[in-house]
Amino acid sequence: MTDLQDLRVGLVGYGLAGSVFHAPLIAATEGLVLDTVVTSNPERQEQARSEFPDVRFVDSPDDLWQHADDLDLIVIASPNKTHVPVATAALKAGLPVVVDKPIAGTAAEARDLAALAEEKNLLLSVFQNRRWDNDFLTLQALIADGELGEIQRFESRFERWRPQPKGGWRESGDPSEIGGLLYDLGSHVVDQALVLFGPAVSVYAESDVRRPGAHADDDTFIAITHEGGVRSHLYVSATTAQLGPRFRVLGSSAGYVKYGLDPQEQALRDGKRPATAEGGWGEEAESLWGRVGSGESPLTGGGRPVRTLPGDYPAYYAGIAESLRTGANPPVSAHEAAAALDVLEAARRSAAEGITVQL
Repeated sequence: MTDLQDLRVGLVGYGLAGSVFHAPLIAATEGLVLDTVVTSNPERQEQARSEFPDVRFVDSPDDLWQHADDLDLIVIASPNKTHVPVATAALKAGLPVVVDKPIAGTAAEARDLAALAEEKNLLLSVFQNRRWDNDFLTLQALIADGELGEIQRFESRFERWRPQPKGGWRESGDPSEIGGLLYDLGSHVVDQALVLFGPAVSVYAESDVRRPGAHADDDTFIAITHEGGVRSHLYVSATTAQLGPRFRVLGSSAGYVKYGLDPQEQALRDGKRPATAEGGWGEEAESLWGRVGSGESPLTGGGRPVRTLPGDYPAYYAGIAESLRTGANPPVSAHEAAAALDVLEAARRSAAEGITVQL
């Protein structure tokens, strides 16, 4: 039995997204309980049961709608192509919904989902966990404090070295799968750029398939001009033999350079959990702190080190619980996700046609 105060969550999918991100973060959130997992895979059922002994299992999302009154929230962590149909069915069943990014393949589909949620007076939010990355939170604070002056250029890299394709739907060339890095890692870096610097007015992109045997983009560059004049240069790649800085942010007074990825994903993959993390959840070593300065290379000690604020993925589901209980705005809205999809669609068109797309 769950506490009467608990909001009961049905999780659709228990692959990478469901098992590494959503299930542990739901379980770590006061007031939420993981009630039901949708997976027909016996190995994934056993994996889930080992950490959440009281969880129930059903084979398909349709099984959830038959017992909609037993649940308070649906989280969709299944493959991208299922996001729209499953979210639509959940909303029509009267259930609030969290969808992993990307919420849809097009901005129009995202806005249709948002309209349905508004019609039903139900929460619809998109899991954009990297708004709570340690480096992103630190950069937001630096900008808010005026440490860098007026921002002129934002460089963001989410790069990996994976010379051999892993296969699966994420690397499929079938457009219906909504695979490739543009929609995968690109969803993160575009969302962060829009949060920091506001709407995009033009988009230019280059997108390539570099690896033998790959079928979806694995090396993509996106340039955004924002309404306020900031230019964002965003890189997502699986073919980067030498990784660049995660952020290089240039302002009128100083710049901020930060290497390395937020540690939370790896911690979750390693089985660590927010409530039991030693040394503080989301903390990183001082040797990884970024540097703020002007006129010198941070690699040679230029600028001053700036403590990286702790990452805080648990804040997302804490915000979802608050929204469900009080009606407060969710931490990420479907309309924000649609704005990011406007940019991703423009980037895909730009790369295909070799043009700059005006929004």
